[in-house]
Amino acid sequence: MYTLRQEPSLYTVKAVLILDNDGDRLYAKYYDDTYPTVKEQKAFEKNIFNKTHRTDSEIALLEGLTVVYKSNIDLFFYVIGSSHENELMLMAVLNCLFDSLSQMLRKNVERRALLENMEGLFLAVDEIVDGGVILESDPQQVVHRVALRGDDVPLTEQTVTQVLQSAKEQIKWSLLR
Repeated sequence: MYTLRQEPSLYTVKAVLILDNDGDRLYAKYYDDTYPTVKEQKAFEKNIFNKTHRTDSEIALLEGLTVVYKSNIDLFFYVIGSSHENELMLMAVLNCLFDSLSQMLRKNVERRALLENMEGLFLAVDEIVDGGVILESDPQQVVHRVALRGDDVPLTEQTVTQVLQSAKEQIKWSLLR
């Protein structure tokens, strides 16, 4: 008897979610069409929240998906992958996201601080996962890259000194490679 084996894939993350302590969406990024409509996504998020908000574990299997999660004060962080996905990889993404936000928010990872720094959250998630592919799991690198991207002021709003300094930095980094 042959068993079907899933081919390895780089597309490991199906979604990254952050919910508040009422189960309402603060941030959600889905990387495939498992839940194509916002209505289906919100129903899935309510289901996840109801199954996980009273437990101390870090992993759940729900609707055929592997869900790793962490809560902090009034936030719930979720990274979702398929049922055959490596939980350690998903947990590395979750920990990287949480640790990156912790550094960016100066250890004040709570709803109000997160809402005031949504741009940093978007940049951090984009540095960690792109299209479902894990790019980075080191929070120091993520925070560094977010800081660099956050400094990207349009050329028209920069002084000549800032433009020259930026050019020097880019030349220095290209020579160091």
